[in-house]
Amino acid sequence: MILVTGAAGALGQLVAQQLAVRDDVVLGTRTPRSAGERRVDFDDPASLDFSGVDTLLLISAGFGEDDVVVARHDAAITAAEKAGVRHIAYTSLSGDGDHLAYALPHRWTERRIRQSSLAWTVLRNGLYAEFLAAIAAPGHDGTITAPLGTGRLAAVAREDLAEVAARVVSAPEQHAGRTYELVGEEALGGTELAAATGGSYEPGSLARARETIVAAGESLPYQVPMLVGTYSAIAAGFLDGTGIEHNALRRLLEREPRSALETYAASVGAAHEGT
Repeated sequence: MILVTGAAGALGQLVAQQLAVRDDVVLGTRTPRSAGERRVDFDDPASLDFSGVDTLLLISAGFGEDDVVVARHDAAITAAEKAGVRHIAYTSLSGDGDHLAYALPHRWTERRIRQSSLAWTVLRNGLYAEFLAAIAAPGHDGTITAPLGTGRLAAVAREDLAEVAARVVSAPEQHAGRTYELVGEEALGGTELAAATGGSYEPGSLARARETIVAAGESLPYQVPMLVGTYSAIAAGFLDGTGIEHNALRRLLEREPRSALETYAASVGAAHEGT
């Protein structure tokens, strides 16, 4: 049996779609709604029932203070060990993301998994093209003011990462002990993003971005440095993919990856239609 955690999230839903043809998949969510779902709440370790599970896809528990995310992941791995799960695949962060404020829980989790009694695979996902559409969307006048400087991001379509995850958990023994870097093959900068959306690129400052994020009032305090730090890492050239020695995305997909630029433009268009 394969169990996918975070199945109600954006990545988890896509993985579930990829695995829909199988009859041995259980979806882990906080609020199960069908027989094919099981309650999995990382903040309630007693809910982490992995009995009967052979392969666990541990989708990162998302944003949170480092100690919260570490506790969530530790609880899941411990429950997997106790239940006799054979293999765990974890959606981590790309190797060039160590400058990001949210990297530490990912690296801690990788270490915890390697030290566990489980066979394992680490999927080091690059930042999503859809996420780039959220943090570098054009304004009402079509101008992108995100503080990306002259930096670029090797963004990757979320759907491609979901397909890779589904392939790995469908044949886990072929991927045991492997850490896969999965980043986009085209590095996108503000100029390309503006051209794709028919606007212009006039990068602002990190200070202005911080002020805008705080003023919007939609981010928790710990998320502000995460977002600003992401801008800074992109602008400084740390996330353009050149620091990744072996990008496994194309090989594991067995095809050309989806265009991150087209994914970005589509996400921006969908967001505008919803406003």
